[in-house]
Amino acid sequence: MELSLPSHVACSSAPSAQPSKAVARVSPASLSGSASRIRLFSAAGSKSRSFMGDSPARSTVVLCSASLDHNGASVPEARAIGTGGRIGEVKRVTKETNVSVKINLDGTGVADSSTGIPFLDHMLDQLASHGLFDVHVRATGDIHIDDHHTNEDVALAIGTALLQALCDRKGIHRFGDFSAPLDEALIHVALRKEKWTSHKRFIWRPHLSFDLQIPTRRVGTYDTQLVEHFFQSLVNTSGMTLHIRQLAGKNSHHIIEATFKAFARALRQATEYDLRRQGTIPSSKGVLSRT
Repeated sequence: MELSLPSHVACSSAPSAQPSKAVARVSPASLSGSASRIRLFSAAGSKSRSFMGDSPARSTVVLCSASLDHNGASVPEARAIGTGGRIGEVKRVTKETNVSVKINLDGTGVADSSTGIPFLDHMLDQLASHGLFDVHVRATGDIHIDDHHTNEDVALAIGTALLQALCDRKGIHRFGDFSAPLDEALIHVALRKEKWTSHKRFIWRPHLSFDLQIPTRRVGTYDTQLVEHFFQSLVNTSGMTLHIRQLAGKNSHHIIEATFKAFARALRQATEYDLRRQGTIPSSKGVLSRT
């Protein structure tokens, strides 16, 4: 695919001093979740330049941005790292559980979860598939007692991984809203990322509003009380406001699965880049970071 860019193209934090026409050629492979590569050609057809971040997920990444003057539209600051996206990786070890989580927000929907709780694995598959996140979870825990600790610690680790992957949250939509139908069930989820510093004091405002009427105590061997606890734990470590409402539904499996699907789609909306924002902070306060 080839795009004419009659504007400046800037890589790293320093803007280009000499705006000029350029052509950006984007290969299909760069859209598949692999490392992003953008080749820039001058209007005169001189030497091309290739930009591909190759730093590991936890090191400083290369930021590339470009403005596109076409009917007032613009493209946002984009992140290019060798592993192909915004990645959060967390390991949580307690006397009760051992949990490792890796999430790529710019993935392709790869689901690879093994928690020892089959129904939870099925729900994490929904998170990956409908959010288009790559989700890798490994967990062992005291499920000989019950699923409570493993369910909780997986959610805590996922929330922390989301927080890590989003980094400074520049340029994202921040808000997400989705209603998911599944047969007779209909679940509405709305969320936003909640973190900023105000008057030199760090403010953390996670919030969960949970309104599901799940008619049975279990789905298979999974205790349905753990659904609310999962989302409360995830909210606490990710720092988000999350509202979950049941608009219709009678089947417990359908209600819970529609909830995870709606959450995945709302989270995808919130974490995707806003083309009009051009890499700016999505807050009137101008800050969404810890310091």
